[in-house]
Amino acid sequence: MSLAVSLLLCAMCRSVSSAEDPYMSRALKLMSETPLIDGHNDLPWQLRQQFDNQLNKVDLNTLETTHTNIPKIKTGRLGAQFWSAYVPCESQHKDAVRQTLEQIDVVHRMCEKYPNALMFATSSQDIAEAFKRNKTASLIGVEGGHSIDSSLGTLRTFYHLGVRYLTLTHSCNTPWADNWLVDTGSEPSQHDGLSPFGKQVIAEMNRLGMLIDLSHVPIRVMHQVLDMSKAPAIFSHSSAYTVCPHKRNVPDEVLKRVKETEGIVMVNFYNDYVSCSHTATLADVADHFDHIRTVAGSDIIGFGGDYDGVERVPEGLEDVSKVPSLVAELLRRGWSDQEVSAALGNNLLRVLKRAEEVRDSLNKLSPDDVPIPSEEVKNPCRTDDGYPNGGAFPSLSITALLLTLALQYLISRGTS
Repeated sequence: MSLAVSLLLCAMCRSVSSAEDPYMSRALKLMSETPLIDGHNDLPWQLRQQFDNQLNKVDLNTLETTHTNIPKIKTGRLGAQFWSAYVPCESQHKDAVRQTLEQIDVVHRMCEKYPNALMFATSSQDIAEAFKRNKTASLIGVEGGHSIDSSLGTLRTFYHLGVRYLTLTHSCNTPWADNWLVDTGSEPSQHDGLSPFGKQVIAEMNRLGMLIDLSHVPIRVMHQVLDMSKAPAIFSHSSAYTVCPHKRNVPDEVLKRVKETEGIVMVNFYNDYVSCSHTATLADVADHFDHIRTVAGSDIIGFGGDYDGVERVPEGLEDVSKVPSLVAELLRRGWSDQEVSAALGNNLLRVLKRAEEVRDSLNKLSPDDVPIPSEEVKNPCRTDDGYPNGGAFPSLSITALLLTLALQYLISRGTS
């Protein structure tokens, strides 16, 4: 073969190899028009684990021990992120509220330290504004109802600090809600789903405009919330049970109810929930997207990567920067531009706007200040402050006696 022919073949190979993947080009175009909104990222927990939340000791521009840093965020075209304010179940009845406040604080400080990349956000309007400014809208989700210590006042305080969803349980029952392990048989049900106070929590979240997150709850709680919530519910990081029968995933019957109630399931990338094994691929994740679309349509689908909260992620989705490859794969599988845009962010924006509308419609209601019954939260680390008689309600006989004495007093006053 002549030198000229060899050079020509090499040039042709370089031309072919450098040609853009038309699906990737289309994916990047769609991501420039609609914000990719991810439902769950545990970078704040990694900052706690690796640096004890000392942001002065870490540079998110160069950090390489996490799935997430600012260059990866930019490459991944991440338009908005719900950062998880997660603390472990071991903190329940102890210092869960303090630890959660520290995780909320670290998200605020991330946004303050990197204002050119991140913008703190609390609303659908904020997400649109951040996208316009080419910044990642940074919202907060509290992962686990144990973080509110069975207190509606704490729930409201979290909302005022910017929290826009609460995952009702993590991997432990709270005094008012069962967790997903109940469905595995490894933990007993304590409340048959939600207790009466748990239903108060749901109603108060509706009044506030806080999204109800059903990842980590058993099927019974899923149905109870879908029955009673005035606003659509979300699954911030769960996948399809039919594709991978793990109890953290969502069964078809619930997918259909999410469609009826106009909620959203944001697909998780954790290998164990994707393929039910230690290994998985990008194509396996796309299978979950396809299945949910088949069962309930593209209008209930979103992205909920769970980056930095899991040990194993699929080949091809090794970190936040790889998400455009998944978007391209959906297009390759025949998803329309409209369907992809819905999954990228339009579905979550619709759900958040609806929660805001429900909040506005309930603005005449007073905050619920009826506490959880003291006997449901008694433990050595909790005082009885706020409960009359140390949390005990007077018996009927004592109540009758008090009423009799009061009546006698009024009669004596009237005859004196």
